[in-house]
This record gives sequence, structure tokens and C-alpha cells, in this order.
Amino acid sequence: MDKFPRHDVFRLRVLVAGAIVAAFALVPVVSIWFGQPFYVTLVSRIMIFALAAMGLNLVLGYGAMVSFGHALYIGIGAYSVGILSSLGVTNGWVHLAGALGVGLVSAVLIGLICMRSTGVAFIMITLAFSQMFYFLAVSLKAFGGDDGLPLDARSDFGFLDLNNNVVLYYVIFGALVGTLYAFYRLIHARFGMVLRGCKMNERRMLAIGFPTWRYKLTAYVVSALVCIIAGVLLANLTKFVSPSYMQWTVSGELIVMVVLGGMGTLMGPIVGAAVWLILEEVLASVRLGLPGGMDALFATHWLGLMGLFVLIVTLALKQGLYGYLVGREGKSS
Repeated sequence: MDKFPRHDVFRLRVLVAGAIVAAFALVPVVSIWFGQPFYVTLVSRIMIFALAAMGLNLVLGYGAMVSFGHALYIGIGAYSVGILSSLGVTNGWVHLAGALGVGLVSAVLIGLICMRSTGVAFIMITLAFSQMFYFLAVSLKAFGGDDGLPLDARSDFGFLDLNNNVVLYYVIFGALVGTLYAFYRLIHARFGMVLRGCKMNERRMLAIGFPTWRYKLTAYVVSALVCIIAGVLLANLTKFVSPSYMQWTVSGELIVMVVLGGMGTLMGPIVGAAVWLILEEVLASVRLGLPGGMDALFATHWLGLMGLFVLIVTLALKQGLYGYLVGREGKSS
């Protein structure tokens, strides 16, 4: 794949990206055709986590900042919807504005602290903040506490009836495609070049006069805002908010999605989220009819097979599934 001419690789990745986007666009049609509305809900969830993984990829894949706390921002988005709804505020634009406002302040403050460290210290600080917000959500007994908070209705965006699952699906699809295009422009602009330069050699970028700290902080805040939008959409999809959205395991799953699909590629997180969640759905529900209680054992420990799959992909395909498909020339695409 590395030996392919650059124009052939570009054509290949455009073809693959177009096929993925077209497949997402046609899911409701296929779902209606086969009489399987569950597909709409499943793929809606895939796209929401793909959106969150894309946000994480901006700092992880392009900026080499390993954040173990991005589930925090999914939780902020979800709880903004849940808390406002429980207080009688049903306007979706208010939900979105409130989530982005709280998230922006939180991301800037947390980013100012996190950016003072690198490596393991950065990972642990992001994890610590995520766990702080997790326990804060657990302590909010007025809003469900550890049991979570069910929503009476989805956010009211006026002309967009989110109570219709297909309408909600295309809202999520629009957010995903819009973010994909925005990130394409961002990564190929001066901002993206500097961010990737920081990943390769930050000292050199500093030496030639770039304020790398400011670029990295901006990337962190942008990535957080994308995860917040994913949280708003997740709350509307499930009609439920829970502290579990902020658990460190969710942050870990986002990292796995990015690595599985291909770090430093635009489509990688989408591919990683789709493969991870589809595999999770299949392994959690499949029954093989194995003798001697082996079926029950498989049903209990299916996560082990997912871990083995990720391990094999990581060792065999260091560029991830999508990264391997488009080759080295497809990096940043």
C-alpha cells in the first residue's frame, strides 16, 4: 500500500470515506426495508461515539496528548440536557447552549492545568478530573444520583422533531458529517500543521516561533466541545443520563476506538467506533450452543475476545484498520 502513487491513495481514501458516509446515510432506508428499526438506534449510538472519538483523536492522534478523561465532556453534555429538562426547560437550543457554555469553561480551566504537564502526568490529571465529575454526578441525589435520571421527552428544537427516531438519526448524521468536514479543514490549515508539528518535535516548533501551548490548549478545548455535543445527542437518544457516562472505562473505550481505527486519520475514529460497537453487540448477544456450560462462560467473558481482537489489530496493524487500508500516504486523511 505504501508503494501506491499518491493520487491513487487519495482516490482510495476518498472512495472509502464516501462509501462509509453513504452507508450511514442509507441505514434508515435499509432499516425500514427489512423492518428492523433497531438498526437505526444501533447506528445512531455508533455515530455518537464516533463523534466523541473524533474529538479525542484531535488531541490524541494529531497532538499526541493522551487524555483519559474525555468521558467527562460526554457527561457534561448529557447532564446539561438532563438537569435542564428536570427543571422544566425543554428547549433544545437552550440545552445545547448550556452544555457548550459549561463545557467551554470546564475545558479551558482543566486544559490550563493539564497543559502544564506531559506524559503520564497529563494522563493522570485528565483521569482525576473525570473521576471528580463522576463522583459529583453520583452525589446529585436530586437528579438521580447513582441511579441516573430518566428524561420525560427529548430536547425540543422546534422544527426538528427528535421524538422521531429517524429525524434524530439524521441530526446525529449531520453533526458527524459537519464535524468531519470542519476537522478536514482544520487539520489541513495552519492550525493542523502546527499541531502535528508539536507531535513530532515541539521544541523545534517553539524554536521557530510558534506558541505551541496556545495551539495545544485550543485543540483540547475544541475536542472537548465535540464530545459535549456527543453527550447532548446521547442523552436524547437514550432519554436517560447516568454517572456511568463519565466513568474512566468510557474514556478508555474512546481511546480504543481511535487506536483501532487509526490515530491521526479523520475516518479512523469512525471506523474504530463502528467496529468496536458492532463487535460488542454481536458478541454480547450471540449464542453458539456450546456444550457443558461453555455457552454461559462465553456469554460472561465475551469482553475477553474483544480485548484479544484489539490486541491482534494493534500488534499486526500499527496504523489501525482504516490507517492500514489507506496506507501511510493517507495519514491525516
